[in-house]
Amino acid sequence: MDVLTLSRLQFAITSMFHFIFVPLTLGLSIMVAYMETKYVRSGEELYLKMAKFWGKLFLINFALGVVTGITLEFQFGMNWAEYSRYVGDIFGAPLAIEATVAFFMESVFIGLWIFGWNKVSKRVHAISIWMVALATNLSALWILLANGWMQHPVGYVMRNGRSEMVDFFALVTNPYGILKFGHQIVSGYTVAAFFVMGISAWHLLRGNQSSFFKASFRMAAPFALVSVLLVAAIGDFHAVEVAKTQPAKFAAMESVWETKRGVGLNLLLMPDELHECNSVEKICIPNMVSMLAFHTPDGEIKGLKEFPKSERPPVLSVFLSFRAMVGLGFLFLALAVIAVLLSRRDLLEKYPLFLKVMMIVIPLPYLANQLGWIVAEVGRQPWIVYGVLKTSEAVSKALDNTQVLTSLLGFTLLYGTLGLVDIYLLAKHARKGPDEDLSSILPKERMRR
Repeated sequence: MDVLTLSRLQFAITSMFHFIFVPLTLGLSIMVAYMETKYVRSGEELYLKMAKFWGKLFLINFALGVVTGITLEFQFGMNWAEYSRYVGDIFGAPLAIEATVAFFMESVFIGLWIFGWNKVSKRVHAISIWMVALATNLSALWILLANGWMQHPVGYVMRNGRSEMVDFFALVTNPYGILKFGHQIVSGYTVAAFFVMGISAWHLLRGNQSSFFKASFRMAAPFALVSVLLVAAIGDFHAVEVAKTQPAKFAAMESVWETKRGVGLNLLLMPDELHECNSVEKICIPNMVSMLAFHTPDGEIKGLKEFPKSERPPVLSVFLSFRAMVGLGFLFLALAVIAVLLSRRDLLEKYPLFLKVMMIVIPLPYLANQLGWIVAEVGRQPWIVYGVLKTSEAVSKALDNTQVLTSLLGFTLLYGTLGLVDIYLLAKHARKGPDEDLSSILPKERMRR
């Protein structure tokens, strides 16, 4: 493999591994903050135990996320130096804001939350985890605005062979970036909700602290339902934006080869021009692709044949990833509805098969997130900045195969080890359950009583 292929593979491995931790951090920070707020308002120790238990799992995940995210930015200068030279004036701005504002907030308030039990007031302590949740989501905002600019570049001019920012407001209001951010954070909330329900289901099947885990499940179920519905709603608007700004990607997502109006949705997993959908075949939903793209049944979809072969994205991986992601979304919706109904009626323990399903599906929201990024990033190819700079032009010129292969193998070994450590720690503390002794974190006057 050449330097370009190895560099792409390395960035794919490191970024996808890092993104195992990001969605859970986004959602679980919100849920832990809500649990602690319930404790502050009600004084019930159940909510304190919930915040402490789920907060411990959040911290394990957060630590691994920070460690694995740092290496990504170094790769821009090492493997993708031509990209950094070409767009550094623009891409560097949101990343700098993310580091100096969002990450700084995370670092300060996560320390206060970890070490502030029984050292600051209950309200201040609860505010600290809310600030962590806010900073975590702000971090995602700036990173996704940067990625949104790569997907749909705005507010720049070309000078001396480099892109320079002329309108920062255009970058922060870029519809592509905003929709991408909205779609991603609610996807993260979905991951967290199913994570909490899955672990709770494991304990309920074994009769471990039933009141605690039924309360956790009951809290996570509506969070999951609302999150899944928002994923679908924002995803619909995002599809419209993709059709408008990245027509080649949209055509690959739906395997549309010929430009036409009233395009139907292909239900066969055969993304080639011989199996294109039309209104008379029984393998499709008539006009559905046009509806998804433009919210009108006769919208015109630009086919892949309109683009030079050198500018078409890989169709198979994009087509299948998109369908798998959407299919998982429908599964999550069905499970979330059942979870809300059963938990509200206190019937969870009467349906052990459902609890087993909820335990088994814990990895699937993670998979759906990864599939979404495959659609976003592979579907953008061959461009690293859509319509402006090709990926083949962005790789560092000074590297050789041996250097990149060595770092690739090193990262793979390191990240594999970290992954095993993360799984071990999460499984260990998840199986252990909540601490019964809260004396170290209860207010002193409560302990005396």
